[in-house]
Amino acid sequence: MTATDRERDAMRRALALAVRGPRGVNPQVGAVLLSPDGTVLAEGWHRGAGTDHAEVDALRKLAPGAARGATAVVTLEPCNHTGRTGPCAAALIAAGVARVVYAVADPGEASSGGAARLAAAGVEVEAGVLSDEGRALLDSWLTVQRLGRPHVTVKWAQSLDGRAAAADGTSQWITGPAAREDVHRRRAGADAIVVGTGTLLADDPALTARRPDGTLYEHQPMPVVLGARWIPDDARVRQHPRPVLHRDGSRLFDEWGDPDGSLLAELRGLGVHRVFIEGGPTIASAFLRAGLADELLVYVAPTLIGGPRLALGELGVADITQQHRLDVASIERLGDDLLIVATPHAVRNEPQEGTR
Repeated sequence: MTATDRERDAMRRALALAVRGPRGVNPQVGAVLLSPDGTVLAEGWHRGAGTDHAEVDALRKLAPGAARGATAVVTLEPCNHTGRTGPCAAALIAAGVARVVYAVADPGEASSGGAARLAAAGVEVEAGVLSDEGRALLDSWLTVQRLGRPHVTVKWAQSLDGRAAAADGTSQWITGPAAREDVHRRRAGADAIVVGTGTLLADDPALTARRPDGTLYEHQPMPVVLGARWIPDDARVRQHPRPVLHRDGSRLFDEWGDPDGSLLAELRGLGVHRVFIEGGPTIASAFLRAGLADELLVYVAPTLIGGPRLALGELGVADITQQHRLDVASIERLGDDLLIVATPHAVRNEPQEGTR
């Protein structure tokens, strides 16, 4: 049996509920309980570590026995382990739920298996409903579970001829107000923002996430500066509401051989799940060359600059067979500019291990 229209509508509602929960160590999950005739009985979402998971949150809003024969629509496969809370699969079985519909499989080695447990108890299970939307919601969390490091977004702005700055190094502003507003909104969704000292000394960025009126978003990414050069005492980043993390960058990509010594491992240890790279051509190229970019945001302005200041540097491509192929997720017009969102062709958010 495939998902019904009402179940798909309920999944869209569950996705909207999920984002009410905090982004962090635990996934954002939403749930909707439907009666056999498709009426919404209850809704729930996960409010953070140690609190009820979305399914249990919804069940607690019903009288005992009221969920018997119901359908549970959940953004993530019900878990199958006991952590700070009990297994959601067991709670759904005990409540008498007849059918479970979910978007994304739980990647956890310990917490997965909820679907199999439900099926063994006679509960009908439908997987993969609105899976693309579910994975988009959980992208950074899935990356952490799959790769053991934060999700990395590499952003740059360029002219139509691929330049990031004029010959003298100036780069403010290639793109227009709409593109800059979009960048700040995305910064506000990140846990850390990374630049190199070259960009910091040339542009003196504040590295804050600001609204169009200049006020700060409630959530501010941790400013991270890479490079051996000293950050001037009067640099704008020194006024950031969060302390600056300054590293020389020498251990930037050691995680494959020395996981505990790398920058990304350090950031994950600090609770960072989403890293936003704005560091100029040197830093952006380094992350791409190392295969550490999960998402690319390329803002293209309808202007020509020429000269030597390319948006990207050396990527280790010796011949055309080594080119970095991309999957374009979207192309959006922002004022006069274009935003291209892409992912490296080999990146797939289908993790093999993790916890919930």
